[in-house]
Amino acid sequence: MLKNLPPIYFYIPHNKLPAGNLPQNADSYWQWQCAQHSISPMQSGGCFWTLQTYLYLKDYGFPCQLVQTMPDEGIVLSHRDFLEDSIQPSPKLFIVCLRADVDRHPYAQLHVVQNPYQAVPKSFMELWESYFIPHWPQSSLIPRDRDRKDTFENVTFIGNAVNLVPEFQEQFWYEQLASLGLQFQQKLSHDSWNDYSDIDVILAIREFGRKNHFRGKPASKLYNAWHAGVPAILSYESAFLAERKSNLDYLEATSMEEVIYSLKQLRDNQELRSAIVENGWIRAKETQPDKMVQRWHFFLINTALPAYKNWCLMPRWQQQLFFDARQSFLKVRPVYYHLKSQVFNLAKAS
Repeated sequence: MLKNLPPIYFYIPHNKLPAGNLPQNADSYWQWQCAQHSISPMQSGGCFWTLQTYLYLKDYGFPCQLVQTMPDEGIVLSHRDFLEDSIQPSPKLFIVCLRADVDRHPYAQLHVVQNPYQAVPKSFMELWESYFIPHWPQSSLIPRDRDRKDTFENVTFIGNAVNLVPEFQEQFWYEQLASLGLQFQQKLSHDSWNDYSDIDVILAIREFGRKNHFRGKPASKLYNAWHAGVPAILSYESAFLAERKSNLDYLEATSMEEVIYSLKQLRDNQELRSAIVENGWIRAKETQPDKMVQRWHFFLINTALPAYKNWCLMPRWQQQLFFDARQSFLKVRPVYYHLKSQVFNLAKAS
């Protein structure tokens, strides 16, 4: 069936790619990205989604091409950051937007999302069809050093500094850790994000409480912890909740008190730590490269390809209706959500 596929492209505009050689395979991707100083950690998501997915599919023999100009026909996959709002698919062009944690593209026929809650229609006005595929785990990940054995002392945050909640920058936090015989380390430079060798527990808390589900964020911190052989203390987020099958998947904390309690549990119960790690090795199999490529393959063949064929068979007037419906929704959406908010506030007040 692969012989009868239309052209499948991964699109990154020429002005979004650094000059010079691109990585030749998925194994060399992270080394390449770390060497690209023109790509900041906050801007790397586009390449992480688009370029890395292309490389993995190519490595596994799936027919696809990387292009820097938008083609006239075929199936095109691209990160939302790379798609101008004004782009409208031509009669033979089908765009799959890799949405990440930003808004949908106005005219892409399909969206791939990194959080299953993004794929759930939220109202009768939902016109954007979405398909969930987990985010790739950290590329070139270095797992926890087995020579650390039962050592438990390094509590680690990996990520951008803006995602570090204020409570973990206060003196009280450091005093609590010191009383437990633990220390806090922050890996803020993206060059170190793949190195879990000296980590004993991952701390990933965007916000305390249960009010914000972070519906656009992926479960990457959890996937990486599983692959690294490290327990994780995570906040209350929809992506983590969607992945949770047992209490061994991760420890949840919605307050500083719960973080401290979880750390005491892990420090004092080596059997619990071992059970979490062993469970993580099992769960990590779900996001191994071969399994992820299978998911992309299934999506492209069973969802994107039929949708592309349907699009190409539509008369031009019907395709225009598709664009008109999107435009109409975008115009009324602010009013709709304002009224929805007003109704919610009235109901809450009563």
